[in-house]
Amino acid sequence: MLATITDTRGVIAIAAAAVAVVALVACVVLSVAVRRLRRDQRVVLGERREQDVVAHAAAMQEAFEALRGYVDDTAMSLDARLAGVETALRSTLAHRALVRYDAYNELSGHQSMSIALLDDDESGIVLSCIHHRDQARVYGKQVRGGRGELELSPEEAEVVRLAIAGGGFTGDEHSA
Repeated sequence: MLATITDTRGVIAIAAAAVAVVALVACVVLSVAVRRLRRDQRVVLGERREQDVVAHAAAMQEAFEALRGYVDDTAMSLDARLAGVETALRSTLAHRALVRYDAYNELSGHQSMSIALLDDDESGIVLSCIHHRDQARVYGKQVRGGRGELELSPEEAEVVRLAIAGGGFTGDEHSA
């Protein structure tokens, strides 16, 4: 029996069997690697097996370009809308102030007051309420560009100045 193992045919048979075992192990390893690759490919590509990685990458590039176009269009639309809103906001109340005073020096607790309500162009109205012991009068004057269309009293001019300067509703008292 030892003679069959050591003769040339026996050595070739053993070598062939060893090569076959190595080839079989290599096939198993490659089979496992291909299964992992296909599983990973399904994760990337989805269940569309007819598409290869290059076609998938091209489709993704097209989708990103379409998305970029949509985002650019949306940004332009939002910019246009924002410009419209900014234009509309220019005519809203942006500056306001209140000055309280004693119009008749009667020590009545500064019950008279003037209020300025102006937009971003410093235009709007000044309302003055003058309180006396037995009566109260309300006056309204239009303001354009920070100046009254009619002559403003010192208190009205002060409230317009405070509004433009950002004085707000401070409750500052001003004596006449």
